[in-house]
Amino acid sequence: MTARAAIILAAGQGTRMKSPLPKVLHPVGGRAMLDHAIDAAEALGCERIVVVVGNHSPEVRAHVVKRLGEGAIAVQDPPIGTGHAVRSAEAALAGFEGQVVITYGDVPLLKASDIEPVFGSTNGVTVIGFEARDPGAYGRLVMEGDTLAAITEAKEASAEVLAITACNSGVMAAPSGLLFELLAEVRNDNAKGEYYLTDVVELARKRGAPTRAVFADEDAVMGVNAQGELAQAEALFQKVQRETFLAAGVTMAAPDTVHFSWDTEIGGGSTIEPFVVFGPGARIAGGTRIRSFSHIEGATVASGAEVGPYARLRPGAALAEDVKVGNFVEVKNVSMARGAKANHLAYLGDGEVGAKANIGAGTIFCNYDGFFKHRTVVGEGAFIGSNSALVAPVTIGEGAMVGSGSVITRDVGPGDLALGRGDQISKPGWAARFIDTMRAKKAAKAK
Repeated sequence: MTARAAIILAAGQGTRMKSPLPKVLHPVGGRAMLDHAIDAAEALGCERIVVVVGNHSPEVRAHVVKRLGEGAIAVQDPPIGTGHAVRSAEAALAGFEGQVVITYGDVPLLKASDIEPVFGSTNGVTVIGFEARDPGAYGRLVMEGDTLAAITEAKEASAEVLAITACNSGVMAAPSGLLFELLAEVRNDNAKGEYYLTDVVELARKRGAPTRAVFADEDAVMGVNAQGELAQAEALFQKVQRETFLAAGVTMAAPDTVHFSWDTEIGGGSTIEPFVVFGPGARIAGGTRIRSFSHIEGATVASGAEVGPYARLRPGAALAEDVKVGNFVEVKNVSMARGAKANHLAYLGDGEVGAKANIGAGTIFCNYDGFFKHRTVVGEGAFIGSNSALVAPVTIGEGAMVGSGSVITRDVGPGDLALGRGDQISKPGWAARFIDTMRAKKAAKAK
């Protein structure tokens, strides 16, 4: 296979987003749009990936460096057109010989499978087009059989060309040498004084180089420039995810109310009730039940487990087979072994719960001392009474019991009973005398 590289354009200022967060870092499916573009380039087998950024968005640069390294950065300054942006990446691709594809950091739904066809030609320029439902202001692809004759901007098009529904997505591929030779010939003698990438097609034709178009679905090449479009992209992403999981055998009575992340995994035979949200890093085995209004992120749930309703699993939560985490229970960085239960109103943070242990309502793992996190270990078959506070670091032994309302600050041995509360004191008749006294005072005051 011919070597491949990708140039991802991410230097736009994104002012229409009206957000302090740079446009390409806005998430779709819980993942930055720019990361979706990088994912696609990696899935294509691109050995070199260069992201073109602007000096106005240091956050974007830092994001790319963290993922790909400093060598993946090219800077466009000032921003004077897409052609100029691509040419800004030339130095970063020095020495590369192969096919280069140009994509965009604000096109989050474009997958490797959509881009792959551009590599069918290795000696010319190929663009990705789409059939537009409403062509509007999109540039039109003027085709002559299988040949791309021209890309004509809508504002410069005749009525005949405006009737064309084949439009330009902006994604383009060409051999690296040809691409940068053509870009060197692009001029900015237009109303905006910018260097347009689309001019490459006309220049290639003048050289006699092949020009062609391949087509993708309009939704796949959707660009995001404003918050409304971001919401549309999210809706399209969720639609695909829901269809994928339904086809895989996941039961959802109200799929439109369930929200997934880009990396959500759910095995067939699971049931997902309405209004469940999966954040990044959720791994749900087949044969589980996730009940309504639960939120799961960075957690694993094994077969036969049940979560919710109104439960929250945070990163590091690991539920083994047949575990039950019930309503208003939060689990963070805790492993729960087979058959363990926390049925209501509990916080379990940093620790482990043994097989068939029972965590009573209102139990808290007190894991933070204001400076450091500490672990709580509850042994197999242990029983934690309701409204208990386990102050970490602490271990409750196998088969031990903790009396309701206890504050446990020391380890409890296997099979022991721990009571960490004051002795109950009863005062015979005190309540009746108090009530009589207060009623008399109230009556006197009313006269």
